[in-house]
Amino acid sequence: MNLLLDTHLLLWSAAREDLMSKRADALIKDSANVLWFSVASIWEVAIKRGLGRPDFRTDPGVLRAGLLANGYREIPIEGRHVLSLTTLPPLHGDPFDRLLIAQAMAEGLTLLTADRRVADYGGPVMLV
Repeated sequence: MNLLLDTHLLLWSAAREDLMSKRADALIKDSANVLWFSVASIWEVAIKRGLGRPDFRTDPGVLRAGLLANGYREIPIEGRHVLSLTTLPPLHGDPFDRLLIAQAMAEGLTLLTADRRVADYGGPVMLV
């Protein structure tokens, strides 16, 4: 399965596995799954770290390098991803999460999230 991890799951998989559910941990560690991260998540970490958010203390460059070193694949932000945002209902206000949903839809990926509001979109979103 091709799995796009939301930003919090990326952060937790890198440094705080204790915060992840057993299901998320099992899916991430299953070598049959291909793990993806979005440039949108690196962008989100950079912005929120700069704002001093305590849950975004990770250096975005270190996070990206670690993800790539551990076999994660990077998905860029493309115009078609941004344009597909217009098809999403306004269930969630976070622009980063909305972009991840749009990317999952456009690329045929399953978005893993621990956020119930993101999971409300259904479709390619899996609550873990």
